[in-house]
Amino acid sequence: MAMSAAGGRRTSGGLRAVAAAASVLAIIAASWGGYRLFASPSCSSTVRLTVAAAREIVPAVQSTATQWLDTTPKVNGKCVAVDVAAVESADVAAAIAGQHKVVLPGVGQASAKTKVPDVWIPDSGTWLQRLRGAGKDLVPTDAPSVGRSPVVLAMPQPLASTLGWPNKKLTWADLLPKLTADTKLRTGIVDPNRDASGTSGLLALAAAAGAAGGTSGQATTVAALRALATGRSTLRDDLLAKFPRATDAASLTSSVAAAPLSEQAVIAYNNGQPPVPLAAMFVDPAPLPLDYPFAVLPGVSGDQAGAARALLVTLAGDPYRDRLAQVGIRAADGSAGNGFVATKGVPLTPSPAVNPPDPQLVDKVLSTWSAVTLPGRMLAVIDVSGSMAEQVPTAGNATREQVTVEAARKGLTLFDDSWAIGLWTFSTQLDGATDYKENVPIGLMANQRQDLLNSLGGIQPKIGGGTALYDTVLAAYKTVQSGWDPSRINSIVLFTDGKNEDPQGLSLDQLTAELKKIMDPNRPIQIIAIGIGNAVSEAELQQITNTIGGGTFLAPDPTKIGEIFLRGISLRSSGPR
Repeated sequence: MAMSAAGGRRTSGGLRAVAAAASVLAIIAASWGGYRLFASPSCSSTVRLTVAAAREIVPAVQSTATQWLDTTPKVNGKCVAVDVAAVESADVAAAIAGQHKVVLPGVGQASAKTKVPDVWIPDSGTWLQRLRGAGKDLVPTDAPSVGRSPVVLAMPQPLASTLGWPNKKLTWADLLPKLTADTKLRTGIVDPNRDASGTSGLLALAAAAGAAGGTSGQATTVAALRALATGRSTLRDDLLAKFPRATDAASLTSSVAAAPLSEQAVIAYNNGQPPVPLAAMFVDPAPLPLDYPFAVLPGVSGDQAGAARALLVTLAGDPYRDRLAQVGIRAADGSAGNGFVATKGVPLTPSPAVNPPDPQLVDKVLSTWSAVTLPGRMLAVIDVSGSMAEQVPTAGNATREQVTVEAARKGLTLFDDSWAIGLWTFSTQLDGATDYKENVPIGLMANQRQDLLNSLGGIQPKIGGGTALYDTVLAAYKTVQSGWDPSRINSIVLFTDGKNEDPQGLSLDQLTAELKKIMDPNRPIQIIAIGIGNAVSEAELQQITNTIGGGTFLAPDPTKIGEIFLRGISLRSSGPR
């Protein structure tokens, strides 16, 4: 929908008037979809500003910008033209990451049609946090909020009433047993790697599950994530379509019964007058709300930055707050504008501020989600050379081998019985003249979980053994390739604390040449190389992972292997399958 903004009244001619004035209006690039707001025809020069915003907030931003442009604003004597486009936050995040040649795990690559804007209003500041984790200069540190929508637990109202809604205030600790153990309560979530309300709900649930600490906490966390995954969707609309369309028992039990969503999504859903309205249940502690940060991206000109600041000023005050209310979004301070219609049991007063989570916590929870929910076929290859007997002071003087084995053992608890896992160990001449040994062949966890645990428990370093890295990598790759499974993410996870020490074997150049010969782009295999301690040759590992695909991760402190393992596993989601 195109509108004339500064220097005259809006006409009733619609598209015909726009076409007639095309020669004098400053039209922003036609490749950008959305709402185009035009500068005055009398302007000799124009500052053009592209704004990409979360779809639900676009009407409020667009109408406020229209009113502002009607006042003929200028920056350094130049008129202003603004293009507001509704773009999925995950797509813009992927485009920004791609522009800087980095990848956000789980998000994937952006479509060629997605352009990096001058101003970005994603639905949540967690997108900015994740991008800062990939590169500190990718997005600004100062991005004021221009809206707010609490993240709630959405449930069909008949089911919510059985839990005390709308009068009873529930906690995540109250809900956790029901979400993980009640077979009648089917849970769902929008992929938290691509949806901020999914991320927020996942963080809240994971915090409640992990409160027990230790092995019990991890088991509860995994159970919670698997429960959410049963009804997961890639898109929000797809998840909403899984809610019941009737109140009979069969419909209620076969449909999604609980999912973290924004209050705005629940309001919009109920506005469609569905057969079974949703309850927006506020759960303590409150998840991180959607906060719609106004981010002026690096690379804009001084005039564009000035126009962006002026636009930000207009996104305040009662008129804008009332426009937010019309689309079910609260003001940045949590208050509700005129016309805001909350669902039953939802407070209209501002909720307490929620501190942003630690970016490392976000990374860890999303990595755990990817490890738990993405089906995999993996070969774990563990270094047992003599240097793995070195003690680790930060681990109570346990050996590197013991720390690595414990990380692998904990990693197995993340994988359900549908995973296919195998285990190798390697050192020079480990099995006769062979530098590697198949401890457990690749097979379903349902059939060999205990075999894997038993084999891990028996791993010991070979005193005096060297690191036979290159021959082992080639053999491992061929093994994974020979049984390649198109229904799974096929990968190798390599744990090593050194560089190649096998003069009788392949050189690095020979290894990469052999890998290039046998690689099949239609049957991709990723290698996650985890370097342990300070003697690792990062350059060697990177050359291998760059050739095959995957990533290299270093753990100078071996006690961090578990965290790094999760990060490596999550990388699988961003690569080809």
